[in-house]
Amino acid sequence: MSENQDRKRSNLLVQVEGVHVMEHIANNYNKVSAFCPDPSDLLIATYPKAGTTWVQETVDLLLHSGDSETCKSAPIPVRMPFLENSARPGIPSGLDLLKAMEPPRVIKTHLPFHLVPKGFWENKCKVIYVARNAKDNLVSYFYFDQMNLTHPDPGPWEGYIQKFMHGQLAWGSWYDHVKGYWEERERRNILYLFYEDMKENPRREVERIMRYLDLSFSDDIISRIVELTSFKSMKDNPMANYTFMSKTIFDLSLYTFMRKGEVGDWMNHFTPQQAEEFDEDYEKKMKHVNIPFRTQL
Repeated sequence: MSENQDRKRSNLLVQVEGVHVMEHIANNYNKVSAFCPDPSDLLIATYPKAGTTWVQETVDLLLHSGDSETCKSAPIPVRMPFLENSARPGIPSGLDLLKAMEPPRVIKTHLPFHLVPKGFWENKCKVIYVARNAKDNLVSYFYFDQMNLTHPDPGPWEGYIQKFMHGQLAWGSWYDHVKGYWEERERRNILYLFYEDMKENPRREVERIMRYLDLSFSDDIISRIVELTSFKSMKDNPMANYTFMSKTIFDLSLYTFMRKGEVGDWMNHFTPQQAEEFDEDYEKKMKHVNIPFRTQL
């Protein structure tokens, strides 16, 4: 690893209202919190590595009637700004991008519910939330943190499990994240999607998103969108697979941004003892909610 990559890996997480985030996001949070969206703006919210890009591309294709060429006009973070992200090599900050765009805009965030700018709720913006079962989300995040040179070094797998369980990763606790949006989904008209449902029946979930956006398309267009948002299609799409990112940010020689996209890959990583300890902790943290997660299909 180069000296420059080593320097970046020295970055530590800091807390904003009890949530661990990267320092550049913490430094920018006051401006992010003050952001006032247009009522026509759409927010796509997720915990990292829960299907964010998949839903972003699905939404973009729906908004452009399945026109893949229009959706390949720019990298996905330019088409759908990452709200809390500050400027990176080749990509302006989320707020700067949003200032230059006319509503309606599609905006991405990993912020937990209580850190989302209040304007989204005051203006009754539509919000799509995507949740992925904890074990697969943990595995995907582990590999992502190895190739994401702007995050702290993830360390060994055994220790990473503990970090996840204690909310010591960027964007904080998975448990608080998925519960926060779940508990507010009806009051805030949040479309709450599950990664596993999208894998099981992508057409059904594309149609759910379509109806939520008050759109209607022919079966042919829906089928085209389902095909264009398949894992293989998106992994081969240079405007969605993050191969456009600077090598100082993502080391794609380690792992690709879209690695497997499977349900149940956690079984290839957890030992029986790790799974038992994780399940016991999960039950304690999730005992007061009944979110229908599935760890295999």
